Amino acid sequence: MGKELIAEIISWYEGDAGMLIPMMQDLQAEHGYLPAEQLRNLSKMLEVPLSRIYQVATFYASFRLTPKGQHEVTLCMGTVCYLKGAPRISEVICEEYEIKPGSTTTDKLFTLQAVNCVGACALAPVMIIDGKYYDGVTPESALKMISELTLKEEVAEQEAGT
Repeated sequence: MGKELIAEIISWYEGDAGMLIPMMQDLQAEHGYLPAEQLRNLSKMLEVPLSRIYQVATFYASFRLTPKGQHEVTLCMGTVCYLKGAPRISEVICEEYEIKPGSTTTDKLFTLQAVNCVGACALAPVMIIDGKYYDGVTPESALKMISELTLKEEVAEQEAGT
């Protein structure tokens, strides 16, 4: 599936290396992230240096080089959220789950994203879990919300097993 998919994507853009970003978007849409092997194939088939592809992948925040977790946890780090404690919230989440912003837990339960602003300054600090906004978040409430994700997954697994 690897090289065939890349060849198909390249053909959609008639092999135009200037269409690298849309090609990478299509590749990510297929996998949910940009697998390293697929990027190497894209580099060879387009005759674009792999370093250039990685420059694009790391420049645009919408590209992911690792798989996302089942749940997306987004923490606003905008000025107001920052001043109201977002760095401490990030710190406790990272310590508790042994991750860093932009990464996914080893159990693939959730991905933590730190973003510049979510446009909800009056509600600061703000955390978004799977598209749902939570306001006035504290380090304790953040850990509680994330632990509830774990409990929901465990219950779902138990129900599926019965």
